Amino acid sequence: MRKAVYILLPLLLICHSCKKNDIPTSGTITIDNTLTFDQTKQAYFGYGFLFSKAELVSTLENPGPDITVDSDGTNVFFQAENYKNSFYMVAEFDDAASAEQAFSNLTAPVVNTWAEWANPVNQNQIWIYRSDSEHYAKLRIISIVSEVRGSRDFAECTFEWVYQPDGSLTFPGK
Repeated sequence: MRKAVYILLPLLLICHSCKKNDIPTSGTITIDNTLTFDQTKQAYFGYGFLFSKAELVSTLENPGPDITVDSDGTNVFFQAENYKNSFYMVAEFDDAASAEQAFSNLTAPVVNTWAEWANPVNQNQIWIYRSDSEHYAKLRIISIVSEVRGSRDFAECTFEWVYQPDGSLTFPGK
């Protein structure tokens, strides 16, 4: 019996320490600025992206999204509701292949100055996002849509992202 305890205890510790985090830290997502009315809260809301959960979340949720997308009729831009300058444009490229290669090679960006919002957001750009808790994500803009829908400026952005949950500004290379 004593031997079984000595064998089971280390096995239980190993199994417990091997707990897998099922939240992805990279992917591709599309967000837009469509608004919906919540009857219960009597408020309009949109959806944005929350990197720490790797999912679309409502602007009425707590925590809310890290970033949302919008348009002023001319430009598409990202916003953050964390009251700090959160965006840095690394570079803009002429074609998707160059942007994809640079994004893959970007492992330790040097950020000079953070901006309040990412403006304008264009296809084949690479941005760095900083959350209010000092966690970072890199984004490669794949496509944008900017048009008028239903008398409202509509914005949509598809981007590839990599989130760094450990709080460093170092990303894995491919």
